Amino acid sequence: MNRSRSTRSRLLAGLAALSVGALALAGCASDAAPESTGEGDASSTDGGTWPRTFENADGTTTEIPEQPQNIVSTSVSVSGTLLAIDAPLVASGTDAAGDFFAQWADVAEEQGVENLWSAGEVDIEAAYAYDADLIVVAATGADSVADQVAELQQIAPTIVVDYGAQTWQDLAVELGEATGLEEQAQASIDEFDAYVEDAASSITVPEGQANIVSYNGPSEGNPIGRAEGPHGQLLAQLGFEIEEPNPDWHTQPQEREDFVFASYENLTELTADTTFILSQDDEGAKAFVEDPTLANLPSVQDGQVYGLGLNSFRIDKYSATEIVDSVVNHFGN
Repeated sequence: MNRSRSTRSRLLAGLAALSVGALALAGCASDAAPESTGEGDASSTDGGTWPRTFENADGTTTEIPEQPQNIVSTSVSVSGTLLAIDAPLVASGTDAAGDFFAQWADVAEEQGVENLWSAGEVDIEAAYAYDADLIVVAATGADSVADQVAELQQIAPTIVVDYGAQTWQDLAVELGEATGLEEQAQASIDEFDAYVEDAASSITVPEGQANIVSYNGPSEGNPIGRAEGPHGQLLAQLGFEIEEPNPDWHTQPQEREDFVFASYENLTELTADTTFILSQDDEGAKAFVEDPTLANLPSVQDGQVYGLGLNSFRIDKYSATEIVDSVVNHFGN
């Protein structure tokens, strides 16, 4: 998915276009949010009304003059949701290894989405190559380029979203407003919610609480999913009661809505009867079960430790569907 010769030609064209007027089309950001509903002008307009104003996760606003036709996502974590609402995504950032997320990589290939750059290897000039009329940036995370928003605004209107503080459905609503694809976003959400409702009626949830652990072992951070995080909310939709980790365990300076980044020792204080291991299948989850330090945890004692799926760490519609299927496989009637 590397840029081709034609892509490099578009780069030169993009640079020329910038010099004669792209600044006039750049996103208009201000330090204060609009005095309105708190959701931007798009919340009160239909999909054909432009321009519209989008309220960014950093408190600024971006004016989007017309419905985007060429969207560039600098965040691999956001791209899955853009694809789920049929947004015209032309290029996306990747993970640190240079890959799209496995759960939607085939969809991206079918749509001809190109590789923008790898997480941690920002190349602003690359963004010029795609004639972008909207650029999407993540507020936080390893794939965030929030520090480069001002530079990206010189290319095209640039919006900032926070995928870690909300479910993929909430993110889809935001992106639908920014792209004029509100109906597509809602249809995608309705389809998934019906899928979850059907799955919930077909499983028997074990008694007691469940927790969600990204297990990395000794001397490493071990993030624990919060009840109101996207993983916790999805499992709650399926009928599980989620154990909320102690916020005092958090080792990062900034509080997060999705995870408590706990020390290894804090894992011994978990009390739920069921544990789901992120980014692992059942075979990979055995490392948690076989850790002697964790041998007395209720979930280990009861033999109720399950892999939530290899693609389960970052939730979008595609990975969320895989998680639902995994839960049904384990607990189906």
